[in-house]
Amino acid sequence: MFKSLPLKIIFALSVLGLLAACAGPAKHVDYTAFKNSRPTSILILPPVNDTSDVNATNGMLSQMTMPLAEAGYYVIPVASAEETFRQNGLNSSAEIAQIDPAKLRSIFGADAVLYTKVTQYGSVYQLVDSTTIVSASGKLVDLNSGNVLWQGEGRATGKEIGMNVNVGLGIVGALVQAAVKQVAHNLTDEAHDVAGLTSTRLLSAGPPNGLLYGPHSPKYKTD
Repeated sequence: MFKSLPLKIIFALSVLGLLAACAGPAKHVDYTAFKNSRPTSILILPPVNDTSDVNATNGMLSQMTMPLAEAGYYVIPVASAEETFRQNGLNSSAEIAQIDPAKLRSIFGADAVLYTKVTQYGSVYQLVDSTTIVSASGKLVDLNSGNVLWQGEGRATGKEIGMNVNVGLGIVGALVQAAVKQVAHNLTDEAHDVAGLTSTRLLSAGPPNGLLYGPHSPKYKTD
């Protein structure tokens, strides 16, 4: 069978087969604690910023309520929560993330709290292109028991919201366009829009690894 195939194709097929074997079965989330808890309300803490962009925390935070609401949960208004933290002298997302869960429960009355970390935010210059990348991870914790209910990750790029590279420019044209695009991304704060897609991917409900549907969703308890 393989004798008639070019050597390069045989090698490529071998590599693909090896990668498939190494990949193994897809990972699935253990929802046991989530199903036992069944939270109805969620408090979103300001995301911890692990990037060099000072806009990362607010850029993500402003986009996280909608996917949770669409998943069927009541979300504590983020502006009210932020003001409560500020009045208590807490302005750093890293400090807020260290607050005792029982204290958060007593102040906000939420069933669960969402901890988030932004690991990439902003434009990235590549050799012949430039794009915006936003990556984040999240963890949902029960405020009564302290149990971790769910963990996930989300990532999106500017290319996915219509920012595509034109072809046929040549290497010099491509380099110039990449530099221009990076400036444009910064001026238009494209990362804020990309953060919306990242938030949706991170916090949407449904299989195989999303949140369970909340009590305000017609799909509640169908998962």
